[in-house]
Amino acid sequence: MKSILTFLLLLGLFSCTIAQKEQIETLTNKEYESLFGLYKHLHQNPELSFHEEQTGKRMAEELKKAGFKVTSNFGGYGVVGVMKNGKGPTIMVRTDLDALPVKEESGVAYESKIKTKDDTGKEVSVMHACGHDMHMTAWVGTARVLSQMKKEWKGTLIFIGQPAEERGGGAKAMLGDGLYDKFPQPDYALALHVSSSLPAGTVGYCEEYAMANVDMVDITVYGRGGHGAYPHTTIDPVVLASRIVLDLQTIVSREISPLEPAVVTVGSIHGGTKGNVIPDEVKLELTVRSYTDEVRNQLLGKIKRISEGAAITAGVTPDMYPKIKVRDEYTPSLYNDPALSQNTAKAIGDMIGGDNVKVLAPVMGGEDFARYGREKPKVPIMLYWLGAVEPEKIAAAERGEIALPSLHSPKFAPTPEVTIKTGVQSMSAAVMNLLNP
Repeated sequence: MKSILTFLLLLGLFSCTIAQKEQIETLTNKEYESLFGLYKHLHQNPELSFHEEQTGKRMAEELKKAGFKVTSNFGGYGVVGVMKNGKGPTIMVRTDLDALPVKEESGVAYESKIKTKDDTGKEVSVMHACGHDMHMTAWVGTARVLSQMKKEWKGTLIFIGQPAEERGGGAKAMLGDGLYDKFPQPDYALALHVSSSLPAGTVGYCEEYAMANVDMVDITVYGRGGHGAYPHTTIDPVVLASRIVLDLQTIVSREISPLEPAVVTVGSIHGGTKGNVIPDEVKLELTVRSYTDEVRNQLLGKIKRISEGAAITAGVTPDMYPKIKVRDEYTPSLYNDPALSQNTAKAIGDMIGGDNVKVLAPVMGGEDFARYGREKPKVPIMLYWLGAVEPEKIAAAERGEIALPSLHSPKFAPTPEVTIKTGVQSMSAAVMNLLNP
């Protein structure tokens, strides 16, 4: 089956009829008021990564109402819904469930007021600052539309609600629980993500590498503390850490090919308690990004070499070399299958207008949706961007009158109606296209 589907995909022989497109539009409009109510509920009730208990329950309820057979608490609070409708392709559609520890300042009437405790016990505000509430709403809308169009397609739908995307662990957890073993393995997998720079009513896509490998690295720099007035009796870890920070900048500029995208950013540095006290250690936190596995391995190896080399020049003994820890939060690079991307973009263009589908450059952000395309046998995957900004605001930003809030900003909030409708219509058309070879 998969080889036949791949052949048809390359030939561009999938299709979604005019009648089906009209039906998708009609059903989307019919469902909108209910979906907007769901969106506001999700926006006002965000939950942090690995804590999406109520969100998972609500998504499970929505899938059951749409006629899916549902498994809850999979890979944490993940949800898997299956709808079988005769012999045909198996298509997986993913949404993410989690929110961020951000205090909302968007000013919308349904602004989140939620506060909770994070994994360290610290009280934090919580917000859907990355638009996962919009992803869930479009996902539910697509499930409703496709369930009402069962006479128009044959095959199997796998709708998954994934926890902990923001911490890079949700896809790993669902696959680790046996997603591809306990449920039908998909022939294709699709997802969308809101964009804070595209106009609502449009979508964007990027073939091949679209998002980056992401690693979080902690470095503990050791020294020998003492009085600030007698630095010659110490080994100053503040100076050593500063040297490491500067030396790390030469990795991308001098040790990685200019043709290979790479980022090494030191985003946090902490050490010491008082100006006249030289501490014993300083802690650094890094984000490291790349596209290929080869460059990723080079970056991590060079970080270790540079850190230890700087320590040697400072006179640190081997037992006090900097401690390098790569966190277990690795997100692999997202590779959009070219044939699937082209075919899906055409289907979406047929649905919302070809001028509303934009070809975009890759970015260095990360998305653990990538993992679903790395399991063997590898599943062709595609994630596309869903425009979420009022066109008037984009025009004002282009004139320099305002600055658009980015994803993860406390001020980010999608414009709801056009974004919801475009999300449902684009994903419904994309799935129907693959179900109609």
